[in-house]
Amino acid sequence: VMELESKLNEAKEEFTSGGPLGQKRDPKEWIPRPPEKYALNGHRSPVTRVIFHPVFSVMVSASEDATIKVWDYETGDFERTLKGHTDSVQDISFDHTGKLLASCSADMTIKLWDFQGFECIRTMHGHDHNVSSVAIMPNGDHIVSASRDKTIKMWEVQTGYCVKTFTGHREWVRMVRPNQDGTLIASCSNDQTVRVWVVATKECKAELREHEHVVECISWAPESSYSTISEATGSETKKSGKPGPFLLSGSRDKTIKMWDISTGMCLMTLVGHDNWVRGVLFHSGGKFILSCADDKTLRVWDFKNKRCMKTLNAHEHFVTSLDFHKTAPYVVTGSVDQTVKVWECR
Repeated sequence: VMELESKLNEAKEEFTSGGPLGQKRDPKEWIPRPPEKYALNGHRSPVTRVIFHPVFSVMVSASEDATIKVWDYETGDFERTLKGHTDSVQDISFDHTGKLLASCSADMTIKLWDFQGFECIRTMHGHDHNVSSVAIMPNGDHIVSASRDKTIKMWEVQTGYCVKTFTGHREWVRMVRPNQDGTLIASCSNDQTVRVWVVATKECKAELREHEHVVECISWAPESSYSTISEATGSETKKSGKPGPFLLSGSRDKTIKMWDISTGMCLMTLVGHDNWVRGVLFHSGGKFILSCADDKTLRVWDFKNKRCMKTLNAHEHFVTSLDFHKTAPYVVTGSVDQTVKVWECR
């Protein structure tokens, strides 16, 4: 057993430092490197969303072909297809255990899947138009969804009942994302605004308007990024002593903006993409931002210096989605070219 343990520790060490190559660079600074490790084919229409499983070495892709596919990102193997939606699947979300997967579709429904048996256990009806975004709340007992019907709805996982509706956006709501503790949700819309809502009261706490076109995507900053954000923006710590929360948004105006939600201020604008920005998120190390866009690229931003430090020509067509693994050195992207690509970071 001792021998096995020391071997395991060696393997862990090699895994975290990436062998001799990665030892020069801290894992907090690993970034995706071309070429891709895998290009996965199987979808018959554009890929709309890609996400990593929180526990297992699989990731999941959603597509306009009305299916959800499961892949092993370490081996590149295709695992299975989840069928049930009758129109484009627009977004997918795991709960923190990875046992539940939520999906939403242009067929106006939200589905809940048991990710252990791969069965649809519940279908939720209530939106009057294309459901463009879905997210399972951090506590796992509610789901939020956003729709072209201009509303955001909150659903109870146990019963499938709609328990709250957030109204205020004047156009199609493109994306909705809860913050880390589930007290706030952020949304973005064709009305060119980003809104932040207080879950408990349904009130709109902030309406952020600086984008000049449809806002496609949003992402909350993890606490690991707060120190770099403060350095970059010189934003003073509030009286409460806690910075943030901070939010990223990406728009068809080709820019990425960072917001301080406590003040409603835009802290910075990252310019460089040559087309609509479709996905944006923080590197788990907190020092970088990753984005993807209709200019077919995946970009890494050193936001402290407000510069694009790496551009990867990722796909043959628009890059619609990206995800960064919380612990393993991988990024995944999806595209209108119908492929899912896995990128290794080092």
